[in-house]
Amino acid sequence: MLYTEMTKEQLSAEKASLEKQYADYKAKGLQLDMSRGKPAPEQLDLSIDMLLRCLDGDYKSSNGIDCRNYGVLDGIPEAKKLFEEMLDIGDDEIIVGGNSSLQLMYDTIIRALHFGVYGGDKPWGKCDKVKFLCPVPGYDRHFAICESLGIEMIPVDYKADGPDMDVVEKLVSEDEEIKGIWCVPMYSNPTGITYSDEVVRRFANLKPKAKDFRIFWDNAYCVHHLSDDHDTLLNIIEECKNAGNPDMVFQFTSTSKISFPGGGLAIIAASKNNIDFIKSQMTVQTIGFDKLNQLRHCKYFKNFDGIKAHMKKHAAIIQPKFSVVLYMLDKEIAPLGIGNWVSPKGGYFVSFDAMEGCAKRIVSLAKEAGVVMTGAGATYPYGNDPRDSNIRIAPTFPSVDELRQAMEIFCVCVKLASVEKLLAE
Repeated sequence: MLYTEMTKEQLSAEKASLEKQYADYKAKGLQLDMSRGKPAPEQLDLSIDMLLRCLDGDYKSSNGIDCRNYGVLDGIPEAKKLFEEMLDIGDDEIIVGGNSSLQLMYDTIIRALHFGVYGGDKPWGKCDKVKFLCPVPGYDRHFAICESLGIEMIPVDYKADGPDMDVVEKLVSEDEEIKGIWCVPMYSNPTGITYSDEVVRRFANLKPKAKDFRIFWDNAYCVHHLSDDHDTLLNIIEECKNAGNPDMVFQFTSTSKISFPGGGLAIIAASKNNIDFIKSQMTVQTIGFDKLNQLRHCKYFKNFDGIKAHMKKHAAIIQPKFSVVLYMLDKEIAPLGIGNWVSPKGGYFVSFDAMEGCAKRIVSLAKEAGVVMTGAGATYPYGNDPRDSNIRIAPTFPSVDELRQAMEIFCVCVKLASVEKLLAE
């Protein structure tokens, strides 16, 4: 029965029952963590031979570079080729960096603030104000970059196939202070949505008032499928070329959740004009990134087919965890009408929308019962979810048994917060 159809007496009885269940869970003293999208230890073990056996005394790249020494700013040839196959881009459209795509994004914005971007009139930092569009719910670390650098954030709601492009097109065409937009286009963090072909093409055909506007295309989950029945995503760099806007996009990805989050490879991909402009500044910052790590990855994976085969091993570990989350929500929450969610085909998260005004209460209740979630509001700029409804569920790190316990507690917290809200009304 839907909670909204219950009488006050029925809701009161339900509340009493839920409070007893909740007290029983609290008494167990559990410590379960679903706060971040981290790979489980079993996933990290998949790549351990990369560290133990790959180099075996051979430290030279395919073109004879000694990877133990200085040099090669944009990546050894085989590392570039690995990502070129993954993203279908050209050799002159990529820089292979260190282990963190987030650092590359941060550095890209810092350079834009200090030096501007290719084709711009002046550095962003010399503008009176810099604004970014932020599709919501979105990735909290994107928002933290903007907030730390004083960039004003403008939320844009998601639709079923990506950001509301009517709003995006209107805002960028009218306001030259809008210099960028954050995008996680495939298995979006946290919604799990993949942008439709129409949305990608509309991005590529944007007509921004600021000619130095850039799309920050954080393609973190481009190979993170849960099964062979997976989403596909149009090539944004190719679509921007077709639209006559070749320089409008910066694309990022990494192997953080493919090999090791603390020791993977990250890249920035863009037009040759953008890449040459970035390299001219980056050469002051570094002589070159960790080529030994690049060589390790290339010897281990060999090619993109090797990465795809490796990702099937990841899927075998995490798909059952997503199934636990979705089964519990379908079983415990759906019949009551007190939440909405998307069943993603990949990525690392399930986005849950509770009844308006309940997210903070749910997360607080869960924490008191021993289940740590991502903070309510974290998926919105400045930590402000105007509806106080969105909660990001991160299923990958706990074991299946731990996750089952955590979801039992989570569902009780959702029910209890919802009943409290309805009784208060």
